[in-house]
This record gives sequence, C-alpha cells and structure tokens, in this order.
Amino acid sequence: MSSFYPLHEFSQKVGQDKVDVKLLVPVGIEPHDWEPTIKDVQQMQKSDLIIINGIGFESWTDKLTEMNYQGIVVDTSNGIISKIIEESSTNEHVDTTDDPHIWLNPVFAKIQVQNIADAFSKSDPENEKYYKENASNYIAELDLLDLKIRNELSNCNHDFIAFHKAFSYFSNEYGLTQHTILSSYAPHAEPTAKTLENVINKAKELNLDIIFTEETVDPKTSQVIANEIGGKILVLSPLEIADDGTYISRMTENLNNLKEALC
Repeated sequence: MSSFYPLHEFSQKVGQDKVDVKLLVPVGIEPHDWEPTIKDVQQMQKSDLIIINGIGFESWTDKLTEMNYQGIVVDTSNGIISKIIEESSTNEHVDTTDDPHIWLNPVFAKIQVQNIADAFSKSDPENEKYYKENASNYIAELDLLDLKIRNELSNCNHDFIAFHKAFSYFSNEYGLTQHTILSSYAPHAEPTAKTLENVINKAKELNLDIIFTEETVDPKTSQVIANEIGGKILVLSPLEIADDGTYISRMTENLNNLKEALC
C-alpha cells in the first residue's frame, strides 16, 4: 500500500506486474487531512509493505504501532535531509515544522524511487534484478525531467507566489524564490485580510502578474490578489491527489505555468 498519489505511481513503475499496489488515500482526498478508517486499518494489516513519504507527512503512522502492524513501513525520505525552510515570508506566522514536500523536487523523487526498489528487492529477492532495472529506467526519465526544468528556467526571473509552502525543495534545486499566500505546509487555512494585503504588496513590489492556486483549493483567494495587481491565476500543483496524467506530465504542466510566470 502506498500512502498517496506520487508514491503510488513510483511503486507501480518499480513493481509493475510483480507487485499489487494499492493507493491508501482515496482519489480526490487531500492527504494532509486524511485519517484511516477501521476498514483502512484492516486493509493495512493485510499488506506486506506500506510505502510512506515520511518527514511527518503521514501523521497516522503512529497508529501502525498501536495496531501491531506486522509488515514493513518503507520511509521513502531515507537519505534526504528535510529542511525547516525560512521563506521570504509575506505572512505574520512562520511554520517551523519540517517540510515534507520532497517529491516535488525530481532529484529527491529519484531517491524515493530507489528506496522503493530497495524495499521491494529486500522483500522479494527473487525479483531484485527486475525491480532495480525498472527503477533505473524510471530514474532515467526523471533525469530528463530534471534537466528540462533546469534548462528552461535557468534564464528566467526567480520570484513566484505559490498558494502554500509546497515548493521549497523545488525552489532550492532550481534557484527560485518561493513566496506564499499561506505560510503553512498544509493548504487548508484561511488567510487573514492582513496576509492578503502583504501578499498584494509583495506581488507589486516584485512586479508579478501571475498568482498561483492549487487544484484542491478555492481559487477565489488567489483571484482576489490577481485582481488587485491586474494579473491572472494559474495552477501550480503540489501533486498531492491523483488526477489525470502522470507525475512527469503534471510536473511538466507546472514547469509550463512557471515559465509563463517567470520567463
């Protein structure tokens, strides 16, 4: 079982027809908000492996210890140093928890894919070569994505306004500066009038005319800011819920929207 959409896809890419991969958080549900039901817990009990992002993203993992889960929990953040990132924040409140959004940096996504391949190989040594080969092929695709983002954003502006603090690792990787409407790592809070005013001022100061929203939030907040600066809104997806397309196609859509904003 994989905890949420990107890990589900990574697990499918690595395991293919040798692994039965199930997605834990239902399609369309925001994983920050999700808590397992009794039925979910029963399903988890039957699984050999539970693939998680780690860095506190899955707050429900404590329950696995309580329910005496006999399988293996695979923390795909192993080998990745999480950051408490001080953003150039336009808000009154600064979030000091660790940032879990490692999957939005393709360089870290490659480590997550490798961690999944290692876990599958350990659990099913007979097919180790198969898993390692699949991982290697997919990592080559992620290399191309990384190169594309690097090349296409290299001569552009650096500052953008995202909805919530999901793009810190991405920004660090590609030399960008993330400003946000919400200062939290979770997308469900209501910005105050003061916060909106700060963001509008920041957008004007940086001469920005595109404000980002996300597919699971009400776009009205971003639209209010865009109206004030005479700009428009586009989607910058944190890829937290399953949707049409793949990890690579959706990251490419993010790249295209960033290029429109920055280049």
